[in-house]
Amino acid sequence: MNQPKTALILGATGGVGGETARALLRHGWTVRALARRIPQNPGNAMHWIEGDAMVANDVLSAARGVDVIVHAVNPPGYRNWGRLVLPMIDNTIAAARATGARIVLPGTVYNYGPDAFPVLSEDSPQRPQTTKGAIRVELEQRLAAAARDSVATLVLRCGDFFGPHAGNNWMAQGLVKPGKALRAVTYPGPREAGHAWAYLPDVGETVARLLERGDALDTFAVFHFDGHYVSGDELVSAIRRVAQQPALPVRRFPWALLALAAPFMETLRELRPMRYLWQSPIRLNGARLHAFLGQVPHTPIDTALKTTLLAMGVLRDRA
Repeated sequence: MNQPKTALILGATGGVGGETARALLRHGWTVRALARRIPQNPGNAMHWIEGDAMVANDVLSAARGVDVIVHAVNPPGYRNWGRLVLPMIDNTIAAARATGARIVLPGTVYNYGPDAFPVLSEDSPQRPQTTKGAIRVELEQRLAAAARDSVATLVLRCGDFFGPHAGNNWMAQGLVKPGKALRAVTYPGPREAGHAWAYLPDVGETVARLLERGDALDTFAVFHFDGHYVSGDELVSAIRRVAQQPALPVRRFPWALLALAAPFMETLRELRPMRYLWQSPIRLNGARLHAFLGQVPHTPIDTALKTTLLAMGVLRDRA
């Protein structure tokens, strides 16, 4: 009988880390979660360990005996990337090298600049326009270098995350206001342009299915998760359907106001440089992932949005 595999989740209290943890539990994995503050009601499914991803010994201690380290930890509110992101991945790489674990990294489109748009493949050139994007490129380069030294890595690049347990994301920070009744949608770019979105439960399930085929993965395996590619108009129409508000207003994102407030708020200052990601169509080519898995998890957009908006507290369940 096969022994259950064990995963360590860094960032289990966040969106992609939490959904990946839940998916792995469904697939029979034992799951550890490293967090600076353990949730008050953590439940019994995950084994929570108090520690900090910035402390190398904390990560190494938590990683003893695991098969996989899911590196889904990011600085909150888009802040302090330059100081925190690369030291955290170095700690994960060191722990994986010491324990023989595979690293899983949920990737983003921040790696890319406009010269790679509109369709992004795994091998598209990475010339980002932002400091945050350059950090993501460096992060993946460190993982690729570690893979050449036999540290196995799986990177799943995704569009903008949304879902019932999402943390920092454009859906909650740009389009709608969590905890308030839905009165309007604010859209950050041209509504005719398509945009890549990734529903977090689908992402978590995809990671679990990829790891079920771990023996077939390359030492440095990179896939693109195509998720939902919808225009602004299509997304607004879906939100209107889900909310049963056919006349729900749409507002332009206040980029000019953001520029005025940015000097006083770090989160807004970090959002401004990402405007270019909304000015052009962006689509992830998922052909490699579909060829490898055969069937990629894909929740219909209306179902995914309804679950998300209900969890955000912006509409009532009228089912």
